[in-house]
Amino acid sequence: MFDVIFMVANEESLKEAVDRVQPDLVIADLSMPISSGGNVARLLKKLSPELRFIILSVHDEQTVIDECLEAGARGFVLKRTAAIDLIPAVAAERRGDIFVSRPDAADMNRHMIKGEKV
Repeated sequence: MFDVIFMVANEESLKEAVDRVQPDLVIADLSMPISSGGNVARLLKKLSPELRFIILSVHDEQTVIDECLEAGARGFVLKRTAAIDLIPAVAAERRGDIFVSRPDAADMNRHMIKGEKV
């Protein structure tokens, strides 16, 4: 599915990797400290407006999800459901869909949408 997978630990290495590797997809932790005071979703959009990315987060507040989607995220995966949601999130992104983990779904911890906000 992917030719190159890389992991970064900070903002500078993320910037360098996006510039050098020009990835098809980035999966980024919302908690990564960003010097501009914004969040990693906004940074990724600023670095490369066409870049596709999925955000991982411990936060499940709708305002956080909305902010990431508005910044251009193609998915929002809760860390507590990442074991079951990350692969479906990548698959949804590859199909052109947006994926958002749903903490309130008892039987199914995920919900896919196409072209609309959660």
